[in-house]
Amino acid sequence: MSDTSPLRRLHRVQELDLNLDRLRDEEGNISPELRDARAEQERLNNALEDTEITLEGVEKNIRRTELDLSSIREQVGRAREEQEKNAFDARAQSQYGSRIQMLSERADELEEDLAPLREQQQALTARAADLRGQHRALRPSLGALEEQDETRVQGLRDQGEADRQERAQLAGNLDARTIREYDMIRRAKKGLGVVEIKAGRCSGCNVNLPVNVQQKAAQGKLPPVKCPSCGRFLIRLDLA
Repeated sequence: MSDTSPLRRLHRVQELDLNLDRLRDEEGNISPELRDARAEQERLNNALEDTEITLEGVEKNIRRTELDLSSIREQVGRAREEQEKNAFDARAQSQYGSRIQMLSERADELEEDLAPLREQQQALTARAADLRGQHRALRPSLGALEEQDETRVQGLRDQGEADRQERAQLAGNLDARTIREYDMIRRAKKGLGVVEIKAGRCSGCNVNLPVNVQQKAAQGKLPPVKCPSCGRFLIRLDLA
């Protein structure tokens, strides 16, 4: 069987595919520095988002409490005006006085509620500013690492360009149905669609092959002979 036989060309296609698989896998092998920088960016983003959500809730409580306090103060003011205009006896004075005292006590409570909320607001605002500063400080180093990784990935893709071109040429000269079936088998069988017969066994699944299967596979003709166990195409590479 010559090196230009269809089955040997298909085997060469698989060699190229495996190398392209390796290069694609390497694309995902980012450096520890970049991985750590991305993780830190994500941590900062999540922390900032959580801080801003909490801050928004605190500020909403502050606005609501301030509105309530403003309303209570207005009620106190109106009650005092009415007291001056309408309280002509001790009973009326006492009634207005009780109402004013009750409203004033409620205003004091709201003032007390506002103090910790404003402290929390200040702390959260400072926390958000600090996180934004950390995020800004991270950008230059992360950007440089991302650029380095893009260069690395492009280099890997450039390495595979010759293989892609050779594969396209080889596949274009092979039976389209055989190529489609090879691709299906390869996807289903961990990247191997064509396997060698070694010592009478399928090197893909290690099953002992019948003699007639070995003999037919040795002819190297299309359609390729399949392993009766794993369904991969079989080839004999130890023949001249």
